[in-house]
Amino acid sequence: MGERSSAQQANAARQNKTPGAPSGGEKPAKRAARTVKAAAAPAKNVAPVTKSVTPVKRAEPESRTALVRRARRINRELADVYPYAHPELDFENPFELLVATVLSAQTTDLRVNQTTPALFAAYPTPEDMAAADPEALEQRIRPTGFFRAKAKSLIGLSVALRDRFDGEVPGRLEDLVSLPGVGRKTANVVLGNAFGVPGITVDTHFGRLVRRWKWTDETDPEKVEAVVCALFPKSEWTMLSHRVVFHGRRICHSRKPACGACPIAPLCPSYGEGETDPEKARKLLKYEKGGLPGQRLKPPPDYPGLPASPLGAE
Repeated sequence: MGERSSAQQANAARQNKTPGAPSGGEKPAKRAARTVKAAAAPAKNVAPVTKSVTPVKRAEPESRTALVRRARRINRELADVYPYAHPELDFENPFELLVATVLSAQTTDLRVNQTTPALFAAYPTPEDMAAADPEALEQRIRPTGFFRAKAKSLIGLSVALRDRFDGEVPGRLEDLVSLPGVGRKTANVVLGNAFGVPGITVDTHFGRLVRRWKWTDETDPEKVEAVVCALFPKSEWTMLSHRVVFHGRRICHSRKPACGACPIAPLCPSYGEGETDPEKARKLLKYEKGGLPGQRLKPPPDYPGLPASPLGAE
């Protein structure tokens, strides 16, 4: 065929032109940049999106499957936040852990840890503590509070260990709870951390947090223990206890939880009970999260915070 006329060529160019396309001569790079800019521009009359944490909203009641999934996800998140979670009582053997746990009632682990070095130096074995003068023992444990009742329990459990268990701490729940002053909470602490037997320790922090997370409404420690045990595999029980207690002491405080600094806020149905402003919330953090010493005078090697000071030290 022959060449097309100039008029035919102009007509073909007009038909092939894309509507809205720039006139000839605009470079491809400039066209691409203009297209991206236009796509990124916010639509008119649409409020800008701001990132914020809001309380968990779900249909009530939460299904059993959803509860289990949420609880286990919280546990995984806490494992990432507290990979160094551990019992916050200093001890070298099962007897020391048993004594320290009995002393920890109605006081802090820090005060117990500051008291036990001199106590264990004076009474290193159950036989030694069984033969202790009650008044002398009371004075040694006075900083922990309720020292008369605690001294009576310590002497009683030491006598039982000496006479019934050959001076050894038993590794069975039923034997431990038979000792004076030893309940399920104390027994689970000893079993989980001295014998490697899984158990959930329901202390004040644990009970408060699992109720905030709506895992249970129970307030009786044994009922709380039973409910939470059913949510997790047995292999997780001991470390779950440590993680929850760590979180309760450091971030999810009783009176004013640091909601704005909480790593599991998106999973918490009680978000907003505490301070939600991130900057203000960070100022509420305690122990290593707040740059302060922890509870133990001799923390484990992987603990990222500072060791506590001995009794009487500044």
